[in-house]
Parts: sequence; C-alpha cells; structure tokens
Amino acid sequence: MRFDQAKKGLLHLKDLYDQWDLRGFIILSLCLQIVLIIAAPLRKRTSNNYINVPIWIAYLLADYIANYSVGLIAKTQSQRLEPTTTTTGPIQNPNLLAFWAPFLLLHLAGPDTITAYALQDNELWLRHFFQLIFQTAAAGYVFVLTLASGNLLWPPTLLMFVTGFIKYTERTRSLYFASVRRFRESLLHDPNPGPDFAKLMDVYFTMKQANLPSKIEMILEPQKVAVNKLDMIGNQKPMEDLEIIRKAYGFFLTFRGLLSDLIFSFRERNQSRSFFLLRTPREAFKIVEVELNLFYEILYTKVVVIQRPSGYATRLISFLAALSALVLFILEPKSSQHFHPFDVGLTYLLLAGTIVLDVLSFIMLIYSDWTAVAVTKTDRPNFIMKLIRKLLLVKRKRWPNDLMDSPTWFSRFKDVLSFGRRWSQAIPQYNLIYYCLNQRSMIVANLIGFIGITNLLDRLKYVRTKRFNKRLRDFIFHQLQVKSNMAVDLETSKEIYSGRGDWALRFEGCGHLLKYINGVDYDESLISWHIATDLCYYTDKDEDLVENESSREICKYLSNYMLYLLIMQPAMLSGLASIGEIRYRDTCAEALKFFKSKKLLSKLEKEKKIKGDENIKSVPNPTHIKACHNILGVNTEAKPVTVKGDRSKSVLFDACILAKELKELDGRRKWEVMSKVWVEMLCYGACNCRAYTHAAQLSKGGNLITLVWLLMVHLGLGNQFQISEGHARAKLIVGK
Repeated sequence: MRFDQAKKGLLHLKDLYDQWDLRGFIILSLCLQIVLIIAAPLRKRTSNNYINVPIWIAYLLADYIANYSVGLIAKTQSQRLEPTTTTTGPIQNPNLLAFWAPFLLLHLAGPDTITAYALQDNELWLRHFFQLIFQTAAAGYVFVLTLASGNLLWPPTLLMFVTGFIKYTERTRSLYFASVRRFRESLLHDPNPGPDFAKLMDVYFTMKQANLPSKIEMILEPQKVAVNKLDMIGNQKPMEDLEIIRKAYGFFLTFRGLLSDLIFSFRERNQSRSFFLLRTPREAFKIVEVELNLFYEILYTKVVVIQRPSGYATRLISFLAALSALVLFILEPKSSQHFHPFDVGLTYLLLAGTIVLDVLSFIMLIYSDWTAVAVTKTDRPNFIMKLIRKLLLVKRKRWPNDLMDSPTWFSRFKDVLSFGRRWSQAIPQYNLIYYCLNQRSMIVANLIGFIGITNLLDRLKYVRTKRFNKRLRDFIFHQLQVKSNMAVDLETSKEIYSGRGDWALRFEGCGHLLKYINGVDYDESLISWHIATDLCYYTDKDEDLVENESSREICKYLSNYMLYLLIMQPAMLSGLASIGEIRYRDTCAEALKFFKSKKLLSKLEKEKKIKGDENIKSVPNPTHIKACHNILGVNTEAKPVTVKGDRSKSVLFDACILAKELKELDGRRKWEVMSKVWVEMLCYGACNCRAYTHAAQLSKGGNLITLVWLLMVHLGLGNQFQISEGHARAKLIVGK
C-alpha cells in the first residue's frame, strides 16, 4: 500500500515536471540574461569570489539551459507529429512553442557585457560556430513544422528568428576576433619584402662588367609621421578626465600588440616615454587603467563587433525586429489561437525582456569610453555633434574620488558598482609567519586535503586584502620615473628593467647586501626579503614607528603581495620561481619546528581562548611579535648551509641574517632601501610575466602587477622595443 502511494506520488511529480519544465527553464534563462548583463561588468572591478563565482555559475548555466530548452521544444514538436501521441499539460499550442524557440537562440547569444568568462573561452569559437549552426537549424525546424498547420504567428516568429541569429552571430564573431591567433593576425602589417635584391645586383654586376663606376649605398628615408590629434593631448597642465580617456585610447591603438608579444619601434617608445615623464602619478595610473579596461572589453565582451558601422547597423535591425514582433503579437487575437493565459503572459515577458536588455546594452554602449572618444575626435564639431556631446555628458567626472587609505564599507560597495572604477584596487596580502602560527589541526588539514579544497580554504583563512592607496601609487610611479630618466638608450634600459633589487642597492650604497639578490634564484630572494621585512617590521623601536610609517607600510604591502603572487598565483611568476613551492614549504616546516620548540603555538592557543580568533587574524598580535624576536635572537655566526647542508631549501635563518644586517642601517634609510628593493622585485616580476597571463587577470578584478607592467612599457622599461627608427633603402649610384 505504501509502495503504491509512493509510486503515485512520484508519477504526480513527473507529470508536474513534464507540464512545467519548459516554462521554468525559459523563465530561468531570461533571469540569467538579466543577471549577466548587470553583474558581468563587476568582475573587472572586484576580485571578490562571492561576486565572481555566481557570475561564473550564471555564465555556464545560461548556455546549458538555453540549449536544453531548444532541444525540449524540438522534441515536443516532433512528438506532436506522431498520431498515437496525445498532448497533455498547459502548453498545447505548437505555434507558441515555435515562437519561443528564437528567444532561446537569443539567450544563447548572451548579453553584450560578457562573451567569454576566461581568456581560454575565446579559443572555443569554433565550438560556438557549430552550435550556432545546429541550434539555428533546430529553431528553424520547429518553425517550419508549424507552417503547414497555418501558423498565424509566423511573422513575429520570423522577426525574432532574425534577431536571435544576428545576436548569436555577434557572439561567435567576438570570440573569433579575440582568439589568440586571429587577434595577432589582425595586428600584423602588410608584408614588406624590401628592395628587389636580385634586380639590383644584376644591374650592379652589369655596370661592373662595363667598367662603369658604381656603388650601392643605404639611404635613410625619413618617416612620414601622421599627426594624430589624440597625440596632441598631453602637456604639463593637469589633464581632465575626458583627456585621460582620449589619450588612453591613443595608446591602446598603438600598444594593443602587447597582448600578442609584438615588438615596437624606438619612435613609439620615445613618444610614450616623453609623455609619461611629464605626468602626475594619478594621471599616469588612470591612463593605464583605462587602457587595460579597453583590453578587457575587446577580449571578453562584444565591443569589437559592435564598435563598427556594420555592428551599429545589425544592432538597429535586431532592435527594430524585436519591437515589430511585440507589436504584431499584441495585434494578434489570442482567443482564436487557444493560448493558455499563463503562456501569453510569459510570451509578453520574453518580448519585454528582449527589448529591455537591448535598451540597457544601448545605454551602456553610448556612455562607454569608446563612444566618448568617437564623438570627440574632431576639434570643430557641428551643431549635431555638440548636442550629442551634451546629451552624453562626455565631460562628466569619471573618477569621483581619489584613492582613500581607509575607505568605509559603503564607499567600497559604491566603488564596485560605480562605472568609474576600472579595476579592483585591491592588494592581496599573504604572510609566511602568520601562516605558520595559525596552522590547522592535523585532522582538519588531512580532511580538506583529501577533498581537494585546501587552496580555496587557504585563500579564505590566510589571505587578507589591503586597499591600493595614494602613498603606494605615488612611490611606485616616482621610482619608475627615476629609472626611466636614466634609461636613455636600450642597453641602460635593459640593465634597469633586469634589476630585481640589485640596482637599488648599488644606488643606495648597500653593496654588502647584493649577495642576497645576485647569485640566488628570484624566489629565494623574494622569500628571504619577505621574512626579513617581517622581522624588521615587528621588532622596530617605538621611536622609529611614526617616523618611518609610510615606508614601513609600503614595504609590508609589497612584501605580502609578492609572496601572495608566488604562492597563491604562481602563474604570474611561473617563469621566475624555479623551485619556489619547495623552498616555501621547507621554510614553513623549519619555522613550525622552531615555533614548537619555543612553545609559541601553545601561547597562541591561549590567546584564541581569551580573545577569539578574529583578534588573532588582525596582526600584529603579541605572539607574532614574540616569534619575530625569537627568530632574531638565534645565533647566526655560522651560515645555515654549513650546518644543515643543501638538502633542505629553507631560507628562514638566511633571512634572519639579512634582517640583522638591515637593522644595522639607520632607521629611515633602512626602510627607504627596502621599499626601493621591493619595487624593483615587483617590476622584475611584472616584465617577466607573459602578456597572456596579464590579460587573463583582467577578468578577475585586475592586478597591481599588471598595471605596473603596462606602466613600465609606457616609460620605455621593457624588451618590447627592438625596431630601429627610420627606413633604409638601397640605392645604386652610378658615377663618382
């Protein structure tokens, strides 16, 4: 009896699902489109996983649900052709099903704000191309089946079919244009074979045989430099926000080949370098932010397809087609078609949603940086162009606030939603000593390791975030300006951008510290200087804290940030960290062994019981300070390698020796030297990271190291400039 009741209950649920599954999936598909068009732009402004993960889930579900729904409609229509099949449920009108199919094709196209979630998605353009063919054929098949039965909804269905096909084609083309190979090909110039060598040598040999005096000389031809009005922007006057946008667009056109590892001429280097040397830190970083934002949009959105005459034309056609479909459906008498009232309401919802999404996309388009540049290209606008500029508020303030040291939670939330913010402005912090002092229990560690979520939970437990502030921004830019002023030629530039702390130590007269940078791997020096920075930071005398507060905080920010990149984002430093993971693990193991011998971990447990875990995470805390003092108290007269051998790669007490030598310097000078070393380490990591890896970070809130990389290029500190200025042509000169 109970079995029969359970069976009836399951059959009832199955019937309920069969009746309402298509409706539910269509409503869910529309909701996902609304979520994506609103939330997708947020991922370039925040690195918060609580925002990015839901966007990723919505991005995946949008395709799956739309594909499944199209297949469900095609299956339902095919079953209606079978004479033995009886139709049950509220959706009994095949004409309405045929009308819904193009909407799902439209949802497969996705909103304008996201075509690819990750950079690798662009390489799947061929898969989307075949999906475009198959899903269009499925929607067309559903439509054709209803024509024989006298479908009175065929005009609006055909119009929506056109709209869906156009939008899906736009997405496929956007993915294709952003793929690595196609993007690189689009930037290559026409091949230049040079002068006709064979013909020239034949003439020269003939002249020689005739005993006619002749010689071949290389004549330098001056290049005709086109005057770009965007290049005329920029002098020593403060730049307005619109000028920053226009100048960034000009540099974007010149340097977009960076994403494909192309090389540039010295003329382009000199123009960019001379401009940025005259800029303030705020102006320079804003230009770089806008330029990276333009990179993001051509790689992850439909802007590369829309921002062209054909794109505007197809967008207008699709909008008018959707609007016409709505009018035709309104004029169609519903009573004669036997439509279910809920289905009529759902159809209106789909039509209204399509139009609203188009309007939102249009608003985002006309208020974008691309449109601001397009309508301000001419310096002598006509009346219509002046009116358009006023309507679009092109001279509006695009960065409402400068960087704040301690923003409130409300200002952070407002910045994430603001269109003026173009990257996360976050500096992740990861500290080795804090990690060792706050280890999980062995049981918990083994459990999460077995599940495979150790890295995820480590980010939540050990990674904190600091705000990118004006002091750090100004210090980094001024250091790069100093180096750019010295990099007058290619050889000097190469020596400067190849420095990873040694250049700063020589400049500051600290040659005795070069052994901790030269002759050791980059990851070894990074971990050593990270621990040494921590030891100096937490054992400074009280009178030095206020005097050197700015330099101390800069060192602390950059030290924790670089260790975060090495451990949590190893792809950013993959070409530099040879055995960084092994060295880090060995160092942590030695630190844990040392802390246990000093009974520091038991003291930490007492603090947890008294104060609570939240206070332990807010370093500094007494145990952290005590740990640093204990490490510095170790006798280091003998080098660690002579005692331990080379089997262990730990650098804990090598860093202790470095910290003791740093503490011998004057307090202010010590932190100035260390801050300059950390900026060099950051710059070295930036210029040795692949451009593809930098581009992959743009969809994850951006990264400080990516901004520094592009800023270094603009200041002429990079290996991208290898083309000599001027063109040489061979010329045959006859006579003396």
